[in-house]
Amino acid sequence: MNEQTAAPIAHGGALSEAMTRHGGTASEWLDLSTGISPFSLPLPEIPVDVWRRLPEQSEVQRVCELAMQHYGASVVPIAVPGTQAAIQLLPFLTPNASEVAIVSPTYGEYERAYQRMDMAIDPIDALHGATVTRASVAILANPNNPDGRETPRDDIFGFARAQRHRLVVVDEAFADMRQDLTMVGAAGMEPNLVVMRSFGKFFGLAGLRLGFVFAEAELAKILRERLGPWAVSGPALAIASHAFSRLDLVNELRTKLDKAHAMTRSALSMARVRIVGETALFFYCDVGDGAAVREFLASHKVLVRAFDHSPSRIRIGLVPDELSAVRLRETLRLAGPLTS
Repeated sequence: MNEQTAAPIAHGGALSEAMTRHGGTASEWLDLSTGISPFSLPLPEIPVDVWRRLPEQSEVQRVCELAMQHYGASVVPIAVPGTQAAIQLLPFLTPNASEVAIVSPTYGEYERAYQRMDMAIDPIDALHGATVTRASVAILANPNNPDGRETPRDDIFGFARAQRHRLVVVDEAFADMRQDLTMVGAAGMEPNLVVMRSFGKFFGLAGLRLGFVFAEAELAKILRERLGPWAVSGPALAIASHAFSRLDLVNELRTKLDKAHAMTRSALSMARVRIVGETALFFYCDVGDGAAVREFLASHKVLVRAFDHSPSRIRIGLVPDELSAVRLRETLRLAGPLTS
């Protein structure tokens, strides 16, 4: 195992760092640097006892069964303290692997997790590219972060069926609004397929740290044992149970996200920003010099994400309301010379 400490990967949401550089208070900033919903599910009242005691296994099981129904899965998932925790454990599913194929560019923590275990990384352009590698594992984010690329469900299913000697990991953190893409129904039925779902992005509760992993029994057992007892908190389970039981609130969130997506798209279009990719929760834009545009926007207290691997691109999350849409539009217009 590689014990060398690498520099942390830069992610969105670094608002404190932006305030240190450019000043202001959190309430003065428009933070569009993540792909997290700008709307949060209304929280239920949580009994004091839920905070005082460790969660019972029956509570975990109930929430996982509700998650199975909510996501349309074929097997009961494992609850994890955020899908990042599951990513850290993926290498233990194939301890003898020496090479991992990752559809890239994508979320950087997959590569980091396998590098810690001294496994070679093979970046590929599309899932079928793994067939010409020696990789024992193929990893795909669908839709992909940060560019929003989508891989049809039939393509993933066909690959998993034909490549059963490889573990296929599909991260569906941004698939809540795209039921037509999801592979959760096949996870558990296909022995080499692992599907991860994030709870916090769609429900606007990323700070809760909750996710679900769908896999066949042997793979699930490895993850469960690596996680250990009480991996997910009682309050997180209570909130998830509430969320999965309230279809009215889920539908309300979907409607709000559709509206916010349309407002954000309109703001970008009116500012003449070129959209080159998107999901229901963010837009991926070509602005010529991503770092320069990010810094200009930050100087006006609008936070977006730029990327070393794609220096001309930025990612912009959804605005929560019309006022924020106008602010984004006008700030981008001021940045016009940088984006042309």
